[in-house]
Amino acid sequence: MSIINASNDESFQLILDMIQESRAKASRAVNHELIDLYWKIGKYISDKCSVSGWGSSIVVNLSDFIHKAEPKSRGFSSQNLWRMKQFFESYRENKKLSLMVREINWTNNMLIVGHAKSDEEKEFYLQMTIREKYSKSELLRQLDSSLFERTMLSTENISPIAREIYHGIKNHIRDFYSFEFLSLGDNFSESSFQKAILKNLKQFILEFGKDFLFIEEEYRIQVGNTDYFIDLLFYHRGLNCLVAVDLKVGEFKPEFMGKMDFLSWGIGQICKKRA
Repeated sequence: MSIINASNDESFQLILDMIQESRAKASRAVNHELIDLYWKIGKYISDKCSVSGWGSSIVVNLSDFIHKAEPKSRGFSSQNLWRMKQFFESYRENKKLSLMVREINWTNNMLIVGHAKSDEEKEFYLQMTIREKYSKSELLRQLDSSLFERTMLSTENISPIAREIYHGIKNHIRDFYSFEFLSLGDNFSESSFQKAILKNLKQFILEFGKDFLFIEEEYRIQVGNTDYFIDLLFYHRGLNCLVAVDLKVGEFKPEFMGKMDFLSWGIGQICKKRA
């Protein structure tokens, strides 16, 4: 007969955490080596094209040679070899970015190279992919919805006080979000907007930011003898603060900001009481 108690559960969980951490490290190491290999091959082909006049036919022959010598090896088609060349040439002049590319997988690297135009845009998507651990579909969605442009526009409207208190806030808060996955159509109410968000909460947080943790809908704040409600309340791990979301449909009105300031003050009072 075996006995499992709470102490054993905690010990077993520690072992499981070790296993998972080790696997994650091994996966990162393998990816780092693979990207480094592709970088070296890309550099070699780029140099040969410049110095020895290599062209598409020679790269096709190189691909055939690799497949015959290493029949189990994948990823060395002539198209992918050309991508390695493009990959190297996209980052060879930027040492900072050339180090960052080794932190994400090959597929995501190719998506960024194919979509991003400037080094600034490439750096943005590299940082986001590393921090948010984007899958292929998540990264592609952000690229197609112009996350970089939306974020750059948003930074202008963040208040100086917020920038001073929360360093790096521009990397977490934007003015423009893309919620096409809610499938709301052209005309919808605030209530249907809120219900659609809760129904698609996982996708909403992927768009909103993975550091956001959902706390509650219709969060009640009591000020004096009056109850007020926040549509959606989140906690942001990176900024270490609560984030209140008040959903409105239509044109922005100045009184909306007044309401949010009041609700923020109310949350602050509650936090002080609980501290």
